[in-house]
Amino acid sequence: MKLKRQGGFLMSKIHQVAGRIFNKLLKKYGIEEINSAQGRILFVLWDKDNIPISEISEKTRLEKSTLTSMLDRLEQGGFIKRMPSPEDRRKIIISRTEKDRDFQDRYLAVSGEMTGIYYRGFSDKEIDGFEKKLEKILNNLIDEEK
Repeated sequence: MKLKRQGGFLMSKIHQVAGRIFNKLLKKYGIEEINSAQGRILFVLWDKDNIPISEISEKTRLEKSTLTSMLDRLEQGGFIKRMPSPEDRRKIIISRTEKDRDFQDRYLAVSGEMTGIYYRGFSDKEIDGFEKKLEKILNNLIDEEK
């Protein structure tokens, strides 16, 4: 019996293959200090610095327990620093470091090359439509998770 719908299977395979390619690109650009998941955390901080762990968790969709160990490694590597929030000392604020600022351009080059691979042969209109559909799938999954 042939499956009619393979979206989840295809997304899983894409994730696996893309991860291998992304890791090769990281090595090509001399980035061996972090992995792609840690890069997602930094990517969030590049958009908005000095944010609480809860906001990073929400934007990356990483569980707080997973995020904590990744933040430990990023802090040990000198990419981030943790500080208590001035408003609420129970909250921890994550901030970028100078090392991270120097690192950002190389990582964005890898990300740009990866985006080119993803969308090779696609028109801008096709990309826009595809990304809207992916957002809809993601929102469906987030709604179900709640």
